Amino acid sequence: MTPRPSKYGNRKTVVDGITFHSAKEAKRYSELKLLQRAGEITSLELQPRFPIVINGLTVCTYVADFGYVDHTGSPVIEDCKGFKTAIYRLKAKLMKAVHGIDILET
Repeated sequence: MTPRPSKYGNRKTVVDGITFHSAKEAKRYSELKLLQRAGEITSLELQPRFPIVINGLTVCTYVADFGYVDHTGSPVIEDCKGFKTAIYRLKAKLMKAVHGIDILET
């Protein structure tokens, strides 16, 4: 059986034994690894999870592509986006409202 093409045209890509959802995300991972080696960022994390809890009820969980600490010591949550779905836009607003986090879109 032939695998179905992706809805948004992305291709799964493997880097360092890690499968990424798109070539863009894999390329960004390689860039972030170089920045970490150069000391520009620290604590690189893949797919950090953030529960969205409102009034004690877990509404959903946002899974980012990357999390890290930049050279100023500020935490950064980053997502590689080719297409912003309605669900993503809603979760980005919820991240700001619940956690006070703006997502860096690359």
